[in-house]
Amino acid sequence: MSRLDLSDGFDVHDYRSKLKLLRQDAGSMSLANREGLGCPACGAEFDRLFVSDDDTVTFDAAPDGPICLARTDERLLVLTH
Repeated sequence: MSRLDLSDGFDVHDYRSKLKLLRQDAGSMSLANREGLGCPACGAEFDRLFVSDDDTVTFDAAPDGPICLARTDERLLVLTH
């Protein structure tokens, strides 16, 4: 299983065939993992990926499973399992 590689930041276009865009607005996007990519934090397969350029983010609901966080210079990534 390949992991998301954040060594040079994160560009969703590098994974466009493996992630499905669910929602996007000016500073964030939500994606589904449709190819079994591994989490950059723990290595396990993740279900959903939230990517944000915003300084602050509020979530209305909590996922049922574990949450991992990963950070690049420009983005915060929240991965749910």
